[in-house]
Amino acid sequence: MDLTFYTSEGRFNYRVGAIIIEDNKLLLVKNRKATYFYSVGGRVNYNETCEEAVKREVKEELGIDMEIDRAVFFHEQFFDEKDSNEHFHEIAMYYLMKVPDNITDIRCCSVAENGIEEDVIWLPIDSLSNYTVFPSFFAKALLNLPKSLKNIVEIQKR
Repeated sequence: MDLTFYTSEGRFNYRVGAIIIEDNKLLLVKNRKATYFYSVGGRVNYNETCEEAVKREVKEELGIDMEIDRAVFFHEQFFDEKDSNEHFHEIAMYYLMKVPDNITDIRCCSVAENGIEEDVIWLPIDSLSNYTVFPSFFAKALLNLPKSLKNIVEIQKR
């Protein structure tokens, strides 16, 4: 059971994201109807740790087992999702992953929540600001990864 629920004011999500970097490029996902890119990852299940969740999500989306290097970002955000027209309060943990050999030939094995097929794409980290990427702080923060866990709060609308 995903840790997401609806309230009269919007939707709450508890999610994880994988930061997968190879040759100064970030692996991102985009469903075929979305106007933006997002990290590999998804919702944490009830009775699942964040670390278990990110490994499971990587396996589900990419079809490979990947180990965690370290936790990098704790992110809390409030936003309106344009495609679904929903208001969200989301808490997420982002993990830098240990990249296995031959990762550049990876394919997406998953579909979005609404059943739409997803694709993966490598985008240059130094060009992320030219795209609509979520979380939006990635464009600056991934240029110089913090050595310890960093807390980020973004309030786009509340």
